[in-house]
Amino acid sequence: MKRVVVGLSGGVDSSVAAYLLQEQGYEVIGLFMKNWHDDSVTISNECPWLEDSNDALLVAEKLGIPFQTVDLSEEYKEKIVDYMFKEYEQGRTPNPDVLCNREIKFDVFMKIAMSLGADYVATGHYCRKGIIEQDGKEIYQLLAGKDDNKDQSYFLCQLSQEQLSKALFPIGELTKPEVREIAAKLDLITAEKKDSQGLCFIGKVRLPDFLQQQLQPKEGIIIEVPEEATIFNLETPQFSSEEEIFAFESRNRDYSNEIGRTVGKHQGAHYFTKGQRKGLNVGGTKEGLYVIETDVEKNIIYTGQGANHPGLFKKALFIKKDEIHWIREDLTLQPNETMEVMARIRYRQPLQKATLHQFKNGMYVVFNEPQSAITEGQFVAWHKNDEVLGSGVIS
Repeated sequence: MKRVVVGLSGGVDSSVAAYLLQEQGYEVIGLFMKNWHDDSVTISNECPWLEDSNDALLVAEKLGIPFQTVDLSEEYKEKIVDYMFKEYEQGRTPNPDVLCNREIKFDVFMKIAMSLGADYVATGHYCRKGIIEQDGKEIYQLLAGKDDNKDQSYFLCQLSQEQLSKALFPIGELTKPEVREIAAKLDLITAEKKDSQGLCFIGKVRLPDFLQQQLQPKEGIIIEVPEEATIFNLETPQFSSEEEIFAFESRNRDYSNEIGRTVGKHQGAHYFTKGQRKGLNVGGTKEGLYVIETDVEKNIIYTGQGANHPGLFKKALFIKKDEIHWIREDLTLQPNETMEVMARIRYRQPLQKATLHQFKNGMYVVFNEPQSAITEGQFVAWHKNDEVLGSGVIS
């Protein structure tokens, strides 16, 4: 009988995942990951992880499976939290959820599961795993979940063949309503529980609050750049290679104070991210202001009016060589090779037509249509049909 350790988060998805594995004849063990307990940064008096671990325990009891809590807060702090601060200080916007899966759930957690003699680790993610055979060797595929509304394959876009080989996604074939229905039939405490929002670790803390406690505020100015500014209508220089064209299309524009007017103040450019419109607190403009660029060195935020402001859009992005990740290692591009794909630059963004162009020092993802708020530090993931082939950090 194969043994599988399921990460019970105290939510409905992982509860039903555990039940389905039981039904499929696995020996199931429930493990709750405690990733955070630094009281100095928990803002609300609610202690979400206690409540969640309690729910996870009740689910395990109901299903009659062994249960324990593992404390991964040390690893979490080092691998996720410290990385987040480093990224924010450099004016990049990290994606803790993608990283949490690569570094914690399918690494630290997976090692613990294996030490318990597990054959597999299972989570309540809405995605599926495929297996194809090539030259007598098994190749693992990461496929989108059946529920278009809830597909979470993006969050797993950094997994490796090795990690996928030991992963199971029991609810990938179901939709959220079907999952809730199963939980209700079984009378699980999590059946009606709302989906968790906020970071995958700090429970009910909002990201800006969390950051503000760690990164010192420093006052700076907010500049509004008009859409008719010359910077958006520069003549395209002559280029001698495709690589130079893509470098030009993916570059950050060089804004300066002169091209706009000061419309307000902020408490630190490092708290803001491209495409953001909340939290600027600047009124009196015809359309809402969006962040089009942050300059953490000079502590300036550049903004533009409306979702169609030219400062938000770019046609290409670059991934450094060592930040390109292929789930399907067999499809890795060699220098000067290209591949047509569907790509997304954030979770829940509809897939966009794009072409990958591999060069010696990295890869350009060139979109058919300009994309809004391409953000450094976030992940771009590329697909063929419903399979995620790879991903990379936007540089």
